[in-house]
Amino acid sequence: MKILLLFILSVSLFQTGCSTTRKTGTGTTSFPESTHLAINETPVNFYEQSTWLLGYINPVQMHNPPHSEWYRKGYDEYQYDRDIVNKLTEIDKDELTIIIVLGTWCPDSRREVPRFMRILDIWEFPAGKVEFIGVDNAKLSPVGEYDKLNIERVPTFIIYRNNIEAGRIIENPLTSLEQDMINILTRNE
Repeated sequence: MKILLLFILSVSLFQTGCSTTRKTGTGTTSFPESTHLAINETPVNFYEQSTWLLGYINPVQMHNPPHSEWYRKGYDEYQYDRDIVNKLTEIDKDELTIIIVLGTWCPDSRREVPRFMRILDIWEFPAGKVEFIGVDNAKLSPVGEYDKLNIERVPTFIIYRNNIEAGRIIENPLTSLEQDMINILTRNE
């Protein structure tokens, strides 16, 4: 009997641990979470403000719990197009910088940012030329002159050439992250 009760309790915890709920103006919306639970571990609700990374983010922060699980999973599992990523290696990185605006509460950010970082790592893009800015769920950040970035959705990847914006990938890529990057970087060449 104890085993049966333990089993029922485990199943019910797992089912409620895979989704979170938040109130919206029209009712309750369920958001799936892909948080793996070890025994006696509490699921992480990334909609809780205590989990948010705000302002300038050191990417090392995404390698630490609770963010490490979604970051590592997204990074390791991304199946990029090798031919397109190889084309990136032909592009001079010296004049490029990138700003990544993300919300750690946002499923799109948790999916796309690790993928983008994998592409940058394969391309051997210098880490010091990438700036991360974390925002709250109103897309606000305690960063000076942040409002000049005109962020409406996250994640937003802004690619600069010689300190002039070359293009953006907003929320979801049009084709793929790597193809959108090539399109931005080879435009007008």
